[in-house]
Amino acid sequence: MWKQWIAIIAGLSLSTLAAAAPVEGQDYRVLDTPVDTSVDEGQIEVTEAFWYGCPHCYDLEGPLDAWVEELPEDVVFRRLPATMGDVWTRHATAFFAAERLGILEEVHGDFFDAIHQEGKKLTQVDDIAAFFSDYGVSEEEAREALTSFGVKSRINQAHARMRAYQLMGVPALIVDGRYVITPDSAGSLDNMPQIAEALVEKVRSEGDTQGE
Repeated sequence: MWKQWIAIIAGLSLSTLAAAAPVEGQDYRVLDTPVDTSVDEGQIEVTEAFWYGCPHCYDLEGPLDAWVEELPEDVVFRRLPATMGDVWTRHATAFFAAERLGILEEVHGDFFDAIHQEGKKLTQVDDIAAFFSDYGVSEEEAREALTSFGVKSRINQAHARMRAYQLMGVPALIVDGRYVITPDSAGSLDNMPQIAEALVEKVRSEGDTQGE
């Protein structure tokens, strides 16, 4: 009797593992041309493409942050603000300006909250500069960053990367510059980090990362 139970449990475990394995073309898609990553050899890059104005991106922040906190050292997580329209690009400018000012880690979640909880638009330079002034920088410093050549260059790079990822919307997770996960492919926002985890393991086990 015990042997029968053990066999059943083992069978269920195998079925669960099989069901958990992501399926190409169903749970994720593979880019025809891999996009170069900017990590060291042996590291695996996971990129989140998002827009501050996107409610689904906002809802993904919780489960994604929890996942990122537990990532091992060989996984590098990056955020890529999407640039699919004028307002999107203004928010992307705010992201890169905050990064340039060294306040991105403090600002990121609050910027999301301001838009989705407080109804702020934060699309004008003066409004963004005023928002940033609560984080240890002056409005003048914020304006300079928002209109700087360096930030404009980052926007152009983001444009190019969005095209390379062939994204039609956000949020999206891109693993190792090759595998693209969307809410539709994952089945839910909560599933996106889980599928990313499985794909990270796939890349790790194959030992064929895009890292330099």
